[in-house]
Amino acid sequence: MSDLLSSMQSSVSGMTAQSMRLRVSSENIANSDTPGYHGKIVRFAQVAAGDGTSRVVSGPPELSNASLERIYAPGHPLADAEGYYDGSNVNLMVEIADAREAQRSYEANLKMFDQARAMSSSLLDLLRR
Repeated sequence: MSDLLSSMQSSVSGMTAQSMRLRVSSENIANSDTPGYHGKIVRFAQVAAGDGTSRVVSGPPELSNASLERIYAPGHPLADAEGYYDGSNVNLMVEIADAREAQRSYEANLKMFDQARAMSSSLLDLLRR
């Protein structure tokens, strides 16, 4: 029974990490047109649990160190003397793909959690007999 519980805990840690990744990706997409916005990235780490299994944890969001896009718009209020201003460094295609991957990874962890829950429920039903 403890193996089923530890697999459920591993699934929960994966869902938590992927929800953080999806939240950060959503923030990046929402701010992709904000001048001077630095995109955020989330890094994951594997942590060994005491029962021989491992969990995944997400670190705090970090700012991307990619350079900001220079946009030529002489009429923009933030434009310098040459007519350029700093846009964001968010790549929408990468962020949309990242959000989709996070969503699918979350769903996979959820299915694994549901399967472990169903197996533990079946085990309890067998033990009651």
